[in-house]
Amino acid sequence: MSLTFRALLPERSFDVAFDLAPGETLAVLGPNGAGKSTLLTLVAGLLAPAEGRAELDGKVLFDVTARRSVLTEPRHRGVSLLAQEALLFPHLTALENVAFGPRSRGQHRAAARSTARDWLDRVGMGELASRRPSQLSGGQAQRVAVARALAADPSLLLLDEPLAALDVTVAPALRTLLRDVLADRSAIIVTHDPLDAFLLADRVLILEDGRIVEAGATAHVLTRPVTPFGARLAGLNLVEGQATPAGFRAANGLEVPLAEHAPVGARLALTVRPADVAVSRRAESGQGFSSVGAEIDDVEHRGDHVRVHAAGLAADVAPAAVVALGMAPGVPVFLGFRHEDATVYPV
Repeated sequence: MSLTFRALLPERSFDVAFDLAPGETLAVLGPNGAGKSTLLTLVAGLLAPAEGRAELDGKVLFDVTARRSVLTEPRHRGVSLLAQEALLFPHLTALENVAFGPRSRGQHRAAARSTARDWLDRVGMGELASRRPSQLSGGQAQRVAVARALAADPSLLLLDEPLAALDVTVAPALRTLLRDVLADRSAIIVTHDPLDAFLLADRVLILEDGRIVEAGATAHVLTRPVTPFGARLAGLNLVEGQATPAGFRAANGLEVPLAEHAPVGARLALTVRPADVAVSRRAESGQGFSSVGAEIDDVEHRGDHVRVHAAGLAADVAPAAVVALGMAPGVPVFLGFRHEDATVYPV
């Protein structure tokens, strides 16, 4: 089912428009307060926009202007919302919880239970159909919640951080399950985890302050980010600069030759993995290598490596190197990388 969406909510500084193709899964990411949950609640009908219009496969979800306000009730939208918590009815068994959706859509009790059993089997919970939520683990309850959401046969599935409340040992299995059930199904998933976007989404939309700042195919957005948040999600350094007659030049003085011509003055971005950035106390030079000098801003321990921040770059180095070079905030160093390890592209 296709979705067209545009909504304005001035009191939340929210102004977002996008389209969702039939069978497409869209991952919505962004920092806290970016407007991710607002987007879901508007689509689900739990919140009304000040202005805007949304259609799901030709059905109007809302159409609000200064002169009229058309708001389809949530239960008539053909949308299912799967939240962080399972939110199962505590007095109903797993089977009855899953059958609730089909029943609310008019199915007879026997048919609804048959549909519920099919979905419980599909999510691996068929043997626990008679248990109540209090008798289920967190991972089991969330599997039942997935079955309940899908048993209602929604035109659009909304997922709000569906793995956030799960133990790290349980989340991978449910992520695999979601990848299977979302195939060829229209869905929007709000998440903080870039792994969810990599494995579940066809396309990514990044929000900041209620606006779209990046959007596109998942592989493109997470390999060629244009915002600091997108770069952090992708685990990359992002340095902005412009094209000069000599190549790429950043405000921090970093210069890198360009593999492809770009008009002088054109805005460019350079990305490089922290693991590919070397740190030294003396400037290194040579063909195919660029470096920049600066004082260290911060040093943070990250398990088996230490991340050093300077000149707008992050470098992952071994703890022994930190000790040997006396790396600490305020110490002058040089950070550099091989040109082949960096990617430069237009913004």
